[in-house]
Amino acid sequence: MRAAPTPGTTASVRSTTSVRPTAAPRPAAPERRATPGLPDPQPQSQSHPQPQPQPQPAGRSQRLAGVTTMIGSGLSTQTGAAIGSLAFPVLGPVGVVAVRQYVAAVVLLAVARPRLRSFTWWQWRPVLLLALVFGTMNLSLYSAIDRIGLGLAVTLEFLGPLAIALSAARRRVDICAAVVAAAGVVTLMRPQPSTDYAGMALGLLAAACWASYILLNRTVGQRVPGAQGSAAASGLSALMFLPVGLVLVLRHPPTAEAVGYAVAAGVLASAVPYLADMFTLRRVPAQAFGLFMSVNPVLAAVVGLLGLGQHLGWTEWASIGAIVAANSLSIATRRT
Repeated sequence: MRAAPTPGTTASVRSTTSVRPTAAPRPAAPERRATPGLPDPQPQSQSHPQPQPQPQPAGRSQRLAGVTTMIGSGLSTQTGAAIGSLAFPVLGPVGVVAVRQYVAAVVLLAVARPRLRSFTWWQWRPVLLLALVFGTMNLSLYSAIDRIGLGLAVTLEFLGPLAIALSAARRRVDICAAVVAAAGVVTLMRPQPSTDYAGMALGLLAAACWASYILLNRTVGQRVPGAQGSAAASGLSALMFLPVGLVLVLRHPPTAEAVGYAVAAGVLASAVPYLADMFTLRRVPAQAFGLFMSVNPVLAAVVGLLGLGQHLGWTEWASIGAIVAANSLSIATRRT
């Protein structure tokens, strides 16, 4: 699960979790601004401009470190979701999501340090929508996990970024990938006596929210510099869940064990993936990143099986494999 995909990543576009547009090149100016993550540039003389250093391709050791980090990030995300589900009997999905939102807000606000007072209404509008989508996405996903299990819930949520990736499909291979993914969804949602349609609907709602999250992150990235917009949205989402936390504490005082599970879910499924994606995207090509993110539904199913004892039938495994294969095929054949 990229449950709550952290800003900065998406399954088939980029992670954790944000889709950031590449800034258009600007003409040289006497005064230059520092680039986040790089040393401050030295002033240049207008009469003797110096050539700009070109970024060097990542070496084999850096790529290996990036792949290792991706594996750890994926396992951390799904393990966090599994641990969070252990607190459902005490806190419920809403309580676990509330604690997770608090943890995500603390991490993102500390890293990005947004200058909220400088935001204009033109910048605040997509940030407010992103905050609403962020909370709804996590709440619907965790509610789906509570009803249909980790593997199926994450697989249905994964349809969101897959739909974004295939929405502008013009190639035959993309059309074939869409057909394969649709077949997997139909198989997952086929009528059965034990089918939990409410849980399936919640998984699809999480998918719609993840797709909206990707598009809104793109807009926020265009209007707000750096990760300030995502951090502000995370903080607002945490404020929305503050009444939930107060009600839980006053009406049903949680146990220390349940709170620990919820905090662990926030750290493992929000903080760790966000920081890991920042590290990975500097060392691994975006195409390879998207390919690996495709494996998250499989990781979720495996973690659900080993950690929670949630067994899936061969048709469910085949459906998960079909959806993952559809995204992998589309990304692997895409020209960079």
